[in-house]
Amino acid sequence: MKTRVLTFLLACITTLSFAQNAPKDYAFKVLANKGANEVKSGGDWQPIKTGASLKLGDELKLSDNSYMGLVFESGKPLELKVPGNYKVSVLADQIKAGGTSVLSKYTDFILSSNSAEAKKNRLSATGAVDRGEKAAIQLMLPQNQHSGIFNNVAIISWVGNKDAGPYIVSIRNMFDDELAQIETPETNFEINLADAKFAKENALLIEVKSKADPKQVSKQHLIKKLAPAEQESVKKSLNEIIGEVSEQTALNKFILAGFYEENNLFIDAISAFEEAIKLAPDVTSYREAYDDFLMRHGIKK
Repeated sequence: MKTRVLTFLLACITTLSFAQNAPKDYAFKVLANKGANEVKSGGDWQPIKTGASLKLGDELKLSDNSYMGLVFESGKPLELKVPGNYKVSVLADQIKAGGTSVLSKYTDFILSSNSAEAKKNRLSATGAVDRGEKAAIQLMLPQNQHSGIFNNVAIISWVGNKDAGPYIVSIRNMFDDELAQIETPETNFEINLADAKFAKENALLIEVKSKADPKQVSKQHLIKKLAPAEQESVKKSLNEIIGEVSEQTALNKFILAGFYEENNLFIDAISAFEEAIKLAPDVTSYREAYDDFLMRHGIKK
């Protein structure tokens, strides 16, 4: 009996290992797309869509003023901005020259999170979720159980009535002492936790209100620095991929957002999304993915 059980377990492990290491049936996936771009897969040219799979025998046609963010089957990113025709096999050879990658874990996560099936399942579940009373100003920050932050800098944005600005941002410590008050006409601001005013604090409370109408106020949200052990754990994982996404591109920021999301670092993911959109403001794929991220985690109501 023990021999049968052991044989069964070894078979399961072998099957799982093979599934994880089996070659993928595509060369690239399209993570982002802008413009009238097309793909030819053996026959006629067809419009290309975000999420599409590209095989080695395919050919791409990038139109004027267009953009495409691709991810190789190994997870490595590639941006195309120059109009013209590209053979997928040639692009694949260029990527392969750089060696293997551990990025696929996070790019696969991005693809599965933004798949049509995942979106359909979330839409069907939306009606059953009680998101509570809506504040006059909504901070794009997660609930307190996901308030941990890895990086020092956080980009915080909010949604309010169009006539609510300018805004007053209040930053307090856990004893409710106000450490800073910032006035801004914008609907976002950047906070640096390494700033002398905040460096000694392990956690901060953020609140935003309308200067003209103080009754229009957000809920108070928590931002909490990770404990040293958590910080080291995230740093170790990030170091495995950072060399491949260190260039300041929208696609790299998008992939980093996926890394942070999978590690439940939603505030860091938000900042990465915001940076991706800033680097490529006319690529709607990144804005749509950001909105979907906010909705699936109940941050945007």
